[in-house]
Amino acid sequence: MKKNYTIVAILLLFAGTIHAQKNQIKAAEKEVNNGNPQDALIILKSIEFQVYNAKDEDKALYYFVQGNALVGLADKNIDESKNLILALQSYQELAKVESESGKSNYYGQVKGSSRSLKEKLVKNAISDSKKNKYIESANMYYEAYLLDKKDTINLYSAATAFVNGKDFISALKHYETLKAIDYSGTGTFYYAVNKTTKTEERFLKAYDRDHLINDGTYEKPRNEIGLSKRGLIYKNIALIYFQNGDNEKAKNAISDARKKNPEDNSLALAEAELSLVSKDYVSYKKLVTALSQKNPNDLDVIFNLGVLSTKANNTVDAENFYLKAIGIDPKDIKSYINLSILKLESVKVINDDMDKLGTSPIEMKKYDMLKTKKEEIYKSVIPYLKKAIEIDPKDTEISQNLLSVYNALDMTAEYKDLKDRAVY
Repeated sequence: MKKNYTIVAILLLFAGTIHAQKNQIKAAEKEVNNGNPQDALIILKSIEFQVYNAKDEDKALYYFVQGNALVGLADKNIDESKNLILALQSYQELAKVESESGKSNYYGQVKGSSRSLKEKLVKNAISDSKKNKYIESANMYYEAYLLDKKDTINLYSAATAFVNGKDFISALKHYETLKAIDYSGTGTFYYAVNKTTKTEERFLKAYDRDHLINDGTYEKPRNEIGLSKRGLIYKNIALIYFQNGDNEKAKNAISDARKKNPEDNSLALAEAELSLVSKDYVSYKKLVTALSQKNPNDLDVIFNLGVLSTKANNTVDAENFYLKAIGIDPKDIKSYINLSILKLESVKVINDDMDKLGTSPIEMKKYDMLKTKKEEIYKSVIPYLKKAIEIDPKDTEISQNLLSVYNALDMTAEYKDLKDRAVY
């Protein structure tokens, strides 16, 4: 009989512990609702190890409150990126508990606010990227993708950020996933500005965007046509393999992609760039010639051939491709800018040569010749920069470049006029 009393006493003690847990979770929930997420997390931390043995319903409530508390901290700009990821992990635990128990009491509420959470993640990913915090940015994008796997552009952005952060192993993993789902990045993307946050958000469907605009919560709608990103994906896969010394895998990655997508010019450009990187100049020249002949009026192809030629130090070819691109579209600002950069880069070489010269009559004569050549280059750049400013007068970097050219040529009147008109 004594043994039975002991068992009953233990069960009563255990029941009391469970009841106390639930009360503490409820107390934490109250703190969240009162705007005190930090206090809520302190309460939850005190029962963290007891939760594993709790009822499924209490476990679910624990993770629900924990996730909401972490979102509350993020909303207060406290370790925003870190706490958003931790919140998502809590919600994932919540989903797991409710899925295994067959009861759904809280995850439905989380799922209903997933769009808001996803946009917060993307916003932070963009912000981290601008601060050169590429790995943090990549993790944000990836969590946003896990929250909504239909929005595959976030997986692509995660892979790109990992490349920028030089985490090539993670980048390759995500690129391989993109390859497996045959992601191209083409299609129409729909954007609008959230009136509350004043930030632009992306929508998968025009209907979803337009519905919110009609509600009056969003404004300034715009559409954007996404160009194929297959070439960049396969190129980066190949370059990572190439960097790891696996040249065969690198070549196969591009070759297989081209066989599956023979009309995708981005892949042909990627193959040409890989040939350039691997110093296979014969293949490079062959691919560039074929691309330019096949797509003589394709602006994107011609412009990118200009970029490739610049990387190959083929400045004459690069200039011709940019001029051809301008012929196709006289408002192609990228070509005007790249042309000016291409020419201004050559000035650096001339300056280096001038600095090496002495003061002998022969050297002074050579100095004057180089100075004249430099001035001619500066003068040749002016029309391109002026046209670029005409197309986009708000681009301060272009204006600064032209001001520098005017200053180098002692064109005081032109310098003052542009300085007065420049938009800053």
